[in-house]
Amino acid sequence: MKTMESSTLDARHRQRMQRKKEVVDAGIARATEERGVIVVHTGNGKGKSSAAFGMVARALGHDLKVAVIQFSKASNSTGEELFFRKLPELAYHVMGEGFTWETQDRERDQRAATAAWEKACEYLADSAYDLIVLDELNIVLKHQYLPIESVIETLQQRPAMQHVIITGRAARADLIDIADTVTDMREVKHAYKAGVRAQKGIEL
Repeated sequence: MKTMESSTLDARHRQRMQRKKEVVDAGIARATEERGVIVVHTGNGKGKSSAAFGMVARALGHDLKVAVIQFSKASNSTGEELFFRKLPELAYHVMGEGFTWETQDRERDQRAATAAWEKACEYLADSAYDLIVLDELNIVLKHQYLPIESVIETLQQRPAMQHVIITGRAARADLIDIADTVTDMREVKHAYKAGVRAQKGIEL
């Protein structure tokens, strides 16, 4: 049997949830535009690429056609590459030669970035592709391996219903300006700093 106190708490909870539902429903009703969006995952915290690949799985679940272009990432296989490469409806390109602190060669990094961007542009011009992931593009733009003006122009001229996810630390302010959704992932703790090696299924 409920006490008077628990009944009061239940009534207050229903009232709060009803008010929240009204706010959420009103927001949904106002969102009538349907178009492709640019999503940016940035910040020093872990999970930027992981979140992007979660969205890839979501898109594939809806039978959308997806392309992934990885900038900067090394050629050694990650768990997401090993898994997603098995799917014929997904185009997957690892086009980096390693992180900048590994290559220590600006000219080489710039060549790799240019080749990866040329491949990305093929998909950004193809309306058959519903979702494009540009993994670690933010790092490439930070180091000025690509002209930001050209990147922004290409993103803005892509097919109207095409979605783009861009990941990497230090997203440029001009890229954030044109994005529709931006998440800044903040690091609170990381096992690496406590001496724990990168783990399969977590970092790899």
